[in-house]
Amino acid sequence: MWNNEYQAVSVDSVRDFMYKVYGWMSCALAITAAVAFGISSSQSAMSYILGTPFLFIGLLILQVITVVFLAARVKVQSYFSSVLAFLFYSALSGVTFSVYFYMYTESSIYLTFAITAGMFLTMALYGHVTKSDLSSMHSYLMMGLFGVMIATIANIFFQSPAVMYYISLVAVGIFTLLTAYNVQKIKQLAMMPTTDLEGKNKRAILGALTLYLDFVNLFIHLLQLFGKRKR
Repeated sequence: MWNNEYQAVSVDSVRDFMYKVYGWMSCALAITAAVAFGISSSQSAMSYILGTPFLFIGLLILQVITVVFLAARVKVQSYFSSVLAFLFYSALSGVTFSVYFYMYTESSIYLTFAITAGMFLTMALYGHVTKSDLSSMHSYLMMGLFGVMIATIANIFFQSPAVMYYISLVAVGIFTLLTAYNVQKIKQLAMMPTTDLEGKNKRAILGALTLYLDFVNLFIHLLQLFGKRKR
């Protein structure tokens, strides 16, 4: 469990750090939703994105590059650069997310978002208050996550709805548990004493990115399970 080094930090300091994490995460989600809705509302923009497969694939690759760059460089780049990279990533995600607004009815998207928010908040609260050490399940969750990624790539060639259903079912379980695990780890980071304010702010950005990814992936797989398609 946590040692005395973590306990040396005040409750107010931990609370303020977590507020920053959730604040930046909420900001990123709002940007993603606004960009996705805006693009999906434009028939010409959607026709261009859907009619240019290489563009969409390129956007997905750029997303991966951006998130890997941010995670790898957050310790050495400035806080301002970290914020810009995070907000750029959230806007870029909104471009690719516009496809979901095009594919699914707005009512099912809003309902899935509400369900995702409820599940996320429940697991985040559990991860924050539990006295149990959740680190023991991390390796299993990572193995499951890699398994989901491999199965998803393989299913691109097989195009099996049944396989995709079970992939999403497993993914929902993985990202639900990852939410609790990541919140606990972020709380542990908040409890580490430091005089480096910029470094602490950058850790908040990294924490926000982590929870943003948990939320977004949970939402996507719930939408694939329960979303109602337009056509």
